[in-house]
Amino acid sequence: MNIKKEQNGTELKISLEGRLDTTTAPELESELKASLDGISELSFDFESLEYVSSAGLRVLLAAQKTMNRQGKMVIKNVKPEIMEIFEVTGFVDILTIEE
Repeated sequence: MNIKKEQNGTELKISLEGRLDTTTAPELESELKASLDGISELSFDFESLEYVSSAGLRVLLAAQKTMNRQGKMVIKNVKPEIMEIFEVTGFVDILTIEE
């Protein structure tokens, strides 16, 4: 998985490419822990993300909890396969997902 970050003041955009699974979730988790201090707007671009596992969902949930305290988080460009995972797991009710 590739992680691309763009920070503009208190806004952070993270683009993910590949698979967010048990192997790559810890990488994203440590990246977020190092990056979220002082961030009030976090957005994920999932245009090139092919798969999310339960480990990936856990990292997204932790990021959402953090951002609930310090700002907002949105997920953009979600492919139908990943949207289906969000729907089945109930994450559509937890996360803010934009078309």
